[in-house]
Amino acid sequence: MSWIHDRDFVRAVEFPADREDLTGPVNLAAPAPLPQHMFMRVLRSMWGVPVGLPATKWMAELGAFALRSDTELLLKSRRVVPGRLLEAGFAFDHAQWPETAGDLVRRVRDGPGLTG
Repeated sequence: MSWIHDRDFVRAVEFPADREDLTGPVNLAAPAPLPQHMFMRVLRSMWGVPVGLPATKWMAELGAFALRSDTELLLKSRRVVPGRLLEAGFAFDHAQWPETAGDLVRRVRDGPGLTG
């Protein structure tokens, strides 16, 4: 699963704007993708939730129907890495998921949303 910290996302969007040598599409994802089960295990740990119920295909289909979306967005994943950003010298402040999850959970618990 590919993920990215919200602050790194903003910085990665701004990064190509200041450079003439980096044009065209870039992948906005952290440099360390991981399997969904590991992503959720870390997130549950940070929230202090020891157990999570696995989502079945029919649950995903029901959720996708309610959101008027496609289940493929939920059921198929891509191991996306930000190759062009890294080659251009972009440095992530939050490159590893455990630290990122901890920061996001802390920010939600400490203040009004993720804006602080």
